[in-house]
Amino acid sequence: MPDTPSVLFVCVKNGGKSQMAAGLMRKLAGTAVEVHSAGTKPGVTINALSAESLLEVDVDVSGEHPKPIDPALLARMDYVITLGAEARVETVDGPTFENWDTDEPSERGIDGMERMRLVRDDIAIRVEALTSRLLSTKP
Repeated sequence: MPDTPSVLFVCVKNGGKSQMAAGLMRKLAGTAVEVHSAGTKPGVTINALSAESLLEVDVDVSGEHPKPIDPALLARMDYVITLGAEARVETVDGPTFENWDTDEPSERGIDGMERMRLVRDDIAIRVEALTSRLLSTKP
């Protein structure tokens, strides 16, 4: 659909935060938003705790894998969202670029599944707001 809004979520490894954001948006928006994720330096696998925390909210990313940024895809997106301060994407004409400086519980000594749930919940709030914004501007 040509008028379907599109979003590319980017983090460094594309194994955690960007996969979380993409999975959460796919669940929330269905096919009303075209959703992609990528990494600036993609890892090898999805973060297991990240995937497990998503399953707790009925989001399954088991079929996903880390991928690099596709320049052609990047150029045709409506929004490019970087998650965290480490992910840097060179801006191109076309997309609106935003950075989500996501919660990092490990800085407060919170690790493991408790950390992942906090990260997931922070991202979920941001995804809900973006989804609402994208779908409210749709003709």
